[in-house]
Amino acid sequence: MTNANAGDWDHTVDVLVVGSGAGAMVAALAAHDRGGSPMLIEKSPQYGGSSAMSGGGLWIPSNHLMAGVGIPDTREEALEYMRATTGGLVPEDRLQAYVDEAPRMARFLGEKTRVELVALSEYPDYYQDMPGSKPGGRAIETTNFDARLLGDEFLRMRESAIQSLIAGRIFMTIKEARTLFCKGPGWIALTMKLMSRYWFDLPWRFKSKRDRNLAMGNALVGMLRRSLMDRNIPLWLNTPARELVVEGDRIVGVVAEKEGRGIRIRATRGVVLAAGGFESSQEMREKYLPNPTRAEWTCGNPYNTGDAINMGLKIGAAVDLMDDAWWGPTTVVPGEDRARMLVIEKSLPGSILVNKRGERFVDEAMPYIEVVNVMYQKNTPETRSVPAYLIFDAEFRRKYPCGPMMLPGSQQPDWMLPRILREQYVKKAGTLEGLAALLGIDAAGLKATVAKFNDYARTGKDSDFQRGDNVFDRYYGDEHVKPNPSLGVIEKPPFYGLEAYPGDLGTKGGLKTDANARALKESGEPIPGLYAIGNCSASVMGRTYPGPGSTLGPATTFGFIAGRHAMREEGATA
Repeated sequence: MTNANAGDWDHTVDVLVVGSGAGAMVAALAAHDRGGSPMLIEKSPQYGGSSAMSGGGLWIPSNHLMAGVGIPDTREEALEYMRATTGGLVPEDRLQAYVDEAPRMARFLGEKTRVELVALSEYPDYYQDMPGSKPGGRAIETTNFDARLLGDEFLRMRESAIQSLIAGRIFMTIKEARTLFCKGPGWIALTMKLMSRYWFDLPWRFKSKRDRNLAMGNALVGMLRRSLMDRNIPLWLNTPARELVVEGDRIVGVVAEKEGRGIRIRATRGVVLAAGGFESSQEMREKYLPNPTRAEWTCGNPYNTGDAINMGLKIGAAVDLMDDAWWGPTTVVPGEDRARMLVIEKSLPGSILVNKRGERFVDEAMPYIEVVNVMYQKNTPETRSVPAYLIFDAEFRRKYPCGPMMLPGSQQPDWMLPRILREQYVKKAGTLEGLAALLGIDAAGLKATVAKFNDYARTGKDSDFQRGDNVFDRYYGDEHVKPNPSLGVIEKPPFYGLEAYPGDLGTKGGLKTDANARALKESGEPIPGLYAIGNCSASVMGRTYPGPGSTLGPATTFGFIAGRHAMREEGATA
């Protein structure tokens, strides 16, 4: 914390946004369109943060696109669902602010920026047994975006997570990913279309391997970056924020570092902290998250080390949910700097998760946040479920992609896999007993578990965990598999296994905020001039994950709220 009278200002803006993800960009756009002069500063040499690495979906209840796909929604239903999923942990005014402002934010993006959105009619809310849930439509994503519209700025965007790309290179939308992984109608033609568009993008192919037909998080960030450029809103890279500047009880700016020297940036209307969580800080993970925990297990941004949260703590801001994260089982691939989340693989028929005893312990197809919650709940010295083990057979390998084996075995046989994957990553044996020995798990337990699971697959009813009994479980199933698209037998050798860790997309605890995204003191009073959004704020979703896009939906919505509120806040400095 630095006092405002400690020296002259190097730069002055109305709203200073710390971070450059989707929420940060929306905050700057909202402030600009309310007559302000915003600026963004980014710690890393690339903009986009975890948003650029993500699937790019936004969970927006009652959005204006739902009617077009024939799914009605109301404010009351959305509130009912959010109250049920958050279980009283989130103040009512924050829930109402989200439900009211998220649809307005989506309209703002569609009408005032380069962002083009479509509704995902078949991607359901995650908790189908909760009142107010919907079978689809609340999740929205962008259309594809042509990176040529960014010019040289394209190569300064953070790259997508490798698991979001075909063969580590080619973009697909959320809808296309489901078609490809689950072998939906037309998946072969779609594969050829995407690959041919990529390889025939000449002469760009000789300049960069990056796909210019952006999708998922890269498309959303690309559209927002182009919208910033349209408005001449500055975004400074390699400019980490170091301290908040205080004048009386008000935050009036930031001390940052640029080109090796400290600079003081004044924010006359407010500072918006939008710099992500602390998933890449091993020290903070060990301090706050359940153990065991490792930074190597996260899929999040390597630059997210809790800087914004710690700046808030230094000036007396309150925090909440610091022991929680946007959990999901992940797999760690040798030679890669980020883990991959097992989103689809765990739900496809013919794969199971087992513990050290070789026993199933969870409905593998349930929301990924809940899978990890169960991993930790059931992890005891007697029965280890951290790590867990994903088990599948030769038929599963032939039909589906899995982790870094991005192409099914029918297209990429094992002998074509890189040696490092064959020797150091996936375990493979001719028998279940042999596989258990390689993984270090109980052979008798694994054999009995697979036999029981095969019976369930044949009848279509999982009596232990009810896998495939609801529409969300079946979303990533294979419609060709009967009688349950989420259950398939594991019986054809060789058998495969890999370790699954309690990983995350990012942490979800951070600074406590009010309905206007203002950071709060321990007393509950707002800190004048300071806002927090995204993963450096305590999530409006509480400890759950209501639906696809529950990270970016709130980040962009509360960015929208913060940018607009800052431009009308009383007491702003001259």
